[in-house]
Amino acid sequence: MNIPVLSLFPFILILLAIAILPMYWNHRWENNRNKLIIASLLSLPIIIFLIQNELWHKLIETILFDYLPFVILLGSLFIITGGIHIGGDIEAKPSTNLLFLGTGTLLASIMGTTGAAMLLIRPIINTNKERKNKVHTILFFIACVANCGGLLTPIGDPPLFILYLRGVPFTWFFTLFPQWLFTNLMLLSIYFFVDSYYYRKEKKSDLIKDRINIRAIKIKGKLNFIWLLGVVLSIAFLNEQYIDLIHKNEYFKFLREGALVLMAVCSLLFTQKNLRTLNNFSWHPIEEVAYLFFGIFITMIPCLLYLEAHAKSFGINNPSQFYYATGFLSAILDNTPTAVTFFSLARGLGLTSGLMVGGIPEEIIKAISLGAVFFGSFTYIGNAPNFMIKTIAEDYKIKMPHFFGYALKFSFIVLLPIFILVQLIFL
Repeated sequence: MNIPVLSLFPFILILLAIAILPMYWNHRWENNRNKLIIASLLSLPIIIFLIQNELWHKLIETILFDYLPFVILLGSLFIITGGIHIGGDIEAKPSTNLLFLGTGTLLASIMGTTGAAMLLIRPIINTNKERKNKVHTILFFIACVANCGGLLTPIGDPPLFILYLRGVPFTWFFTLFPQWLFTNLMLLSIYFFVDSYYYRKEKKSDLIKDRINIRAIKIKGKLNFIWLLGVVLSIAFLNEQYIDLIHKNEYFKFLREGALVLMAVCSLLFTQKNLRTLNNFSWHPIEEVAYLFFGIFITMIPCLLYLEAHAKSFGINNPSQFYYATGFLSAILDNTPTAVTFFSLARGLGLTSGLMVGGIPEEIIKAISLGAVFFGSFTYIGNAPNFMIKTIAEDYKIKMPHFFGYALKFSFIVLLPIFILVQLIFL
């Protein structure tokens, strides 16, 4: 059917709201109820449009097989890592901070960017509390731990999970190791030199205070690592590749979501409450993601249908074009719906050359994955964990740059040159 351009506007409006309202309506925007109201109001006309045009099945499919698995995965990782407390205070030297970021980068593909970020953001903030110059550490943390580190598995980053749900094999993402290694080595190397520069600018009295207040690192709530392993194994093996019943009835896919919910419930039941208190655990960040993405997933349905119908007219047909188009839209919109959008566009082109992955050429799915994951770090709205990290840092009185300041002072200077090199070398 013909999808009217007017039906695309709610999707554009909700993404503009995410970008602009925090700057000009911040006090009210902080209330998650207002986010839910805005997401619901913008979703309502799309729901009516889909029902009137006998596309209600698209609505059901999106809610059941995209939105719910997305929220359950992020929620389970958020809950489980919230029960792991890393205490202590070690010296905030550049080598220490590099170790934090390097560890987080490695963990991101294992426990997800959300899980790794929530596990390590408070310890790295506490470690650097005596230092005045620490905003750059949070920015590189967003880039490495909350985004680029999660390239190697569908657990690693939300857009990869959505591609996995659309048929990209779990183990295929391992083939992106060269790009993962190059990008993260570049980021960590640059960070070490930047942090060394700022370390030399710190007051001697602050550095002395930092050396005096040393407490050994202690990890509590270790049982949660078992639940994390359960999440990883559920994503890897509870799918149609290993369970034939899913081919007969797609609702058996919810065995995976049931396992994830079970892991989260076990974490809540068997973790001492004081550990979550020590972590300043609250439901606010995951509620924010759930409410906003409810609106995003519904309002993007007409966009996906429109792209599939007009794919050939956009002139995007080679890996480099998919990489930059996916990347820049991931930056200014959000990388999860953007990855879905360009995956649908690629399918609409009907390309069949070379090795096929998920129904499209491997070089195209590689470009979409790289663009979505890497450029998700370009802005606060590029990826769900970016929001959470910014909120937590500001709770600790760290003055983070605003939306445009983040892009101008960090993304265009540090990230963009690296991402261009990725395209020139690997695509």
